[in-house]
Amino acid sequence: MTTAYYSTVLNHPLETVWALIRDFNNYPAYIEGVSESVIEDDKGGDEVGAIRRFCYLGNWIRQRLAGHSDEAHSLTYAGTEPLPFPDGLVPDAPAPTYYEGTMHLLPVVEGNRTFIEWFVKLDTTPRDADRWQALFQSWIPDWAHSLERALDRRFA
Repeated sequence: MTTAYYSTVLNHPLETVWALIRDFNNYPAYIEGVSESVIEDDKGGDEVGAIRRFCYLGNWIRQRLAGHSDEAHSLTYAGTEPLPFPDGLVPDAPAPTYYEGTMHLLPVVEGNRTFIEWFVKLDTTPRDADRWQALFQSWIPDWAHSLERALDRRFA
């Protein structure tokens, strides 16, 4: 097990950020590269156990909402099947991995901004851990900055 972690401060109030991300099905609204998202079985986007199926950069991925708290401004999602390592990045690709990600928001009083921490736990073999960790360590900042740009566009 290894973890990729990223945190930053978003220049928007916590309530604004949470309103955008709290709906598990809202991924296309703030993650560039997500073209479509559907919650299966008519569950709500804030209902723990809901499965979202989304298209990210042409690949269909399924995730389960594993935790959701309006009080703590936190949501946790988990892949429903092992995620394959992207083709062509390394000569000897690591084995697919299970993962669980958490987005957690806290208020920053000065400037009415939001601290976001985003981490992904990866259930991978020890020999593959470094490559998976490095990959997610590069992706999470991209996703956080995509969220910031989406907020900037909505509230410019």
